[in-house]
Amino acid sequence: PVINRFIRRASVCAEAFNPDEDEEDKEPWVTHPKTDEQRQRLQEACRDILLFKNLDPEEMSQVLDAMFEKFWTEGEHIIDQDDDGDNFYVIESGTFNIFVKVDGTEKLVGCYDNRGSFGELALMYNTPRAATIIATSPGALWCLDRLTFRRIIVKNNAKKRRLYEAFIETLPLLTSLELSERMKVVDVLSTKVYSDSQQIIAQGDLADCFYIVESGQVRITMTRSRTKKDQEEEEVEIATCFRGQYFGELALVTNKPRAASAYAVGSVKCLG
Repeated sequence: PVINRFIRRASVCAEAFNPDEDEEDKEPWVTHPKTDEQRQRLQEACRDILLFKNLDPEEMSQVLDAMFEKFWTEGEHIIDQDDDGDNFYVIESGTFNIFVKVDGTEKLVGCYDNRGSFGELALMYNTPRAATIIATSPGALWCLDRLTFRRIIVKNNAKKRRLYEAFIETLPLLTSLELSERMKVVDVLSTKVYSDSQQIIAQGDLADCFYIVESGQVRITMTRSRTKKDQEEEEVEIATCFRGQYFGELALVTNKPRAASAYAVGSVKCLG
């Protein structure tokens, strides 16, 4: 039988959720068929969604398969504060106001303008909705049901966190940090993937982070003059970084531009 995903679900406020358990994996995967045009629009809407950044291609495909499109009219409530969470929403088009109850009165605290996402907190933490979202124009939203969201997004984040924690513990650079300090590092890490010969950092650029090699190899080069009198410059390889090694930290410590460039050798994953 077809499940009506538009009906609000019963209360889950007392429901516990452990991302390490596999009970929800026994449920069949949700799939909503889409035309090529719909899938292209959905991919574009999801391109900059932070929660999707660390998903691998298979997980991302499962998310896209499970999402369904819904249209809203001006003045319609998408979610209401204190309701239970049923879906995560990605905005394709339309404008929406965000209201929060303060001393019994609804206060406008923000808005969305044809981009963004909302509704994840209630699904991640099994808490009631923290705000009310009201459409201020006709709009289109892509919705991801609670089961798929928790199965893929929440479990993926928990798995990545455990991997990052174990990885960070092996790095000499961070061994002097307290556990709480290492956890703060883990919280801000994200995986970035580079293809063969792709430049990761460029000599002379300003620095905003450093990189840890998660897998693959990274070639470090420096551009310098051939001789003291020679005006012509050449790019010289000065080092190779392997799994667990890091680069790019010098510019952060000295607050100076990058002293070298870095290139991927084959397919490379870096934490940064």
